[in-house]
Amino acid sequence: MTKREKVAAFLKRKDIEFSWKRYFIDALGAMAQGLFCSLLIGTIISTIGKQFDVAVLTEIGGYASSVSGPAMAIAIGYALKAPPMVLFSLAAVGASANALGGAGGPLAVLVMAIVAAECGKLVSKETKVDILVTPAVTIFVGVALAILIAPPIGDAATAFGDLIKHATTLQPFLMGILVSVLVGVALTLPISSAAICAALGLTGLAGGAAVAGCCAQMVGFAVMSFRENRWGGLVSQGLGTSMLQMGNIVRNPRIWIPPTLASAITGPIATCVFKLEMNGAAINSGMGTCGLCGPIGVWTGWMETGVTPGAMDWIGLVLICIVLPAVLTWMISLPLRKIGWIREGDLKLS
Repeated sequence: MTKREKVAAFLKRKDIEFSWKRYFIDALGAMAQGLFCSLLIGTIISTIGKQFDVAVLTEIGGYASSVSGPAMAIAIGYALKAPPMVLFSLAAVGASANALGGAGGPLAVLVMAIVAAECGKLVSKETKVDILVTPAVTIFVGVALAILIAPPIGDAATAFGDLIKHATTLQPFLMGILVSVLVGVALTLPISSAAICAALGLTGLAGGAAVAGCCAQMVGFAVMSFRENRWGGLVSQGLGTSMLQMGNIVRNPRIWIPPTLASAITGPIATCVFKLEMNGAAINSGMGTCGLCGPIGVWTGWMETGVTPGAMDWIGLVLICIVLPAVLTWMISLPLRKIGWIREGDLKLS
C-alpha cells in the first residue's frame, strides 16, 4: 500500500471527507438549525415576553440566545459525524468564534468548527488518554484559530453585508430583484439561506428583499403544488421549507420558474413601494415563512427600533410575505402548465 493509499484509508476510517456537500451543504444546514434552536427561538420567546410584560419569558429567551455560538458549533460537529468527545468540546470553539467574530460570528463559527472538528476526529481514540487528548486538541485548535482569524472573518463578513445593504439603499429596484432572487433560490437549494443571512448580517432594506424572496419560494411552491399535495403539502412547504421540492426540481427545473419570477417581482415591491426592512435578527431574513419567522422578524424589528407600524406597514407585510407570492406564482404557473413545461405530478411530494 502506497503512502497516499494509507492516508486515504486513514481518512476514510476517521470519516473525514473533503467535499463541498459535507462542508457547505451538510455543515451549513446544520449550523442554521443550531442558530434556529438558540438565537432565533430565543429572540421569539424574549420578544413575546417583552410585549406581554412576562419577565420569565424574557429571561428564558435571553439564555437561549446567549448560547448560539456553542449551539451552532455542536450542530456542525453533528453534521460532520464527530465522535462524542469532539462534539462536546466544540461548545468552547463555538463560544469563542462567535464572540470574536462580532457581527460575522456565524461565519467564523462555521470555519472554526469545521477545522476543529476534523482535527479532533484525527486524534480521537488514537491514544490511551483519549479523554485528555481529544478535547485538548479540539479546543486548542478551534479557540487558537478563533483568536487569530475570527476577527478578520467577522470584519470581512460585516463589510460585505454592509456593501449589500448600502447598494440596496442606493439601487433599491435592481438590488431588490437580485437579493430577493438569490436568497430565495438559496432557501430552496440544500444550503442554508438563514445561515448566509446571519453570517452577512443581512438586515435593513436588503433584509426585507431577502424576506420577500424566501416567502416567494415557500408560499409559491405551496400554492402552485396544491392540486398535487393538498393541505399537507401546503403546510409542509408554506410553514416548513420549499427544499422539499428539490428532487422534483432536479427532474424538471422548469417548475422553479414561477416562484423565482415571483420573487423577482416581490423583491423590488418590498424595497421600493413598501420600504420593508428587517431590523430583527439577521437570520430571520433567510427564513421566509418557516414558522412565520420572516414576518415575525420584521415585527420584532419594529418593536426593537421603536417603530409604530401603520396600516400600510401591515398591508405591505401581508402582501409581500403571503398574498403576492401565492397569486403571482399561481398565475405564472398557469401558462407553463398549458404549454406542458409543468406537467401533472411534477410537483408531487413523495
